Amino acid sequence: MSLLDLNPLSRRALTGLVIALGAAGLLSGCQVRPLYGSLDTASAGSAPVQDELAAIDIDPISDRHGDATAARELYNELTFGFNRGAGSPEKRYRLKVLMDLSEAEVGVEQLADVPAAYTMTMNTTFVLSDIDTNKTLTTGRSFATASYDFSNQRFANIRAERDAQQRAARVVASDIQARIAGYFASNR
Repeated sequence: MSLLDLNPLSRRALTGLVIALGAAGLLSGCQVRPLYGSLDTASAGSAPVQDELAAIDIDPISDRHGDATAARELYNELTFGFNRGAGSPEKRYRLKVLMDLSEAEVGVEQLADVPAAYTMTMNTTFVLSDIDTNKTLTTGRSFATASYDFSNQRFANIRAERDAQQRAARVVASDIQARIAGYFASNR
């Protein structure tokens, strides 16, 4: 019995099996490694990404408009993301972050002509450098947007604005951490 003697359904199934086995053979050379964990870093001869992240010293974050609350939120999120609450090893890298925070009215009450909602945008530029050589390793930009409602209660407005700053800082810090972790993972 030859391949041509098979019915069309069996021929398709056999062809699909051959294609699947060929794809599995091609993909067997690919390596998948966890970004933050370690699968056998002793044989790789390099430190895990998490150790590299913990060795980053973060410069105080400055904001062009002098908003210390948002800068402190971003600094705290980055510090926790890099160190994960553990003790910090000797610092080998320096991270400098410049932040710009802006607000825009996105909703206006029809009869009162006052803002009903705001959108806050946090734009950042970061530079990671080696402390010993002062050589720039990687740079990037990140941003996040968070909106909040505006009411006639002053404390509620202050709290809503601070919550929006915290949400934006969390997103930006997570993005910066992922980009730097990707840099360390690809440059081992």
